[in-house]
Amino acid sequence: MSDKINVKASDRGLVWVFAVDLEGDEAANFNRRNGEWPAQKALGADTLDPEHVEVFQASDLEGVGLAGYLEEGMGIPRDQLQDMRARLDGQQGWVMVVTSKALGGKAQTLIPRAPLRLIGSFSEDRPPVSFETLPSGSAQGTVSGGASETEAPRQRNWLWAVAGVVALAIILTLVLVAR
Repeated sequence: MSDKINVKASDRGLVWVFAVDLEGDEAANFNRRNGEWPAQKALGADTLDPEHVEVFQASDLEGVGLAGYLEEGMGIPRDQLQDMRARLDGQQGWVMVVTSKALGGKAQTLIPRAPLRLIGSFSEDRPPVSFETLPSGSAQGTVSGGASETEAPRQRNWLWAVAGVVALAIILTLVLVAR
């Protein structure tokens, strides 16, 4: 495979799906790290976080299908999958799913090679962030830190009152004991 995938440091929410053209023990060990990591080497990645790389048999998704997994499990919008659904769900053998989180926010050029074949690239559905005014009037104003100027003296007065009650109780106890 000679396709290069240029990843920017700012890329977020991207998902790549690869066919893994291996069988048996080779396929089962493809994502294992033991000195070397075959998945990272075949992907041509400088940095790769194993927590965001999945290698599994497409048949493990029976009933859901690869397209359903990407849509429901990875947040890929249905319209992105529409033209690819038959190809994704018809995938046989092993697949590898890599998210942009796996690249650790580092710009790099991926140069996938055998046994990997790129099936498709997708982007997660990410609703835009909006900062609307909160509906409650109590949400208006500013946030201040600590006690207000009027609270601090009240707290000190309360402490003095408790100390006075305790002192009075001690004096009364001493007077009663002295009799």
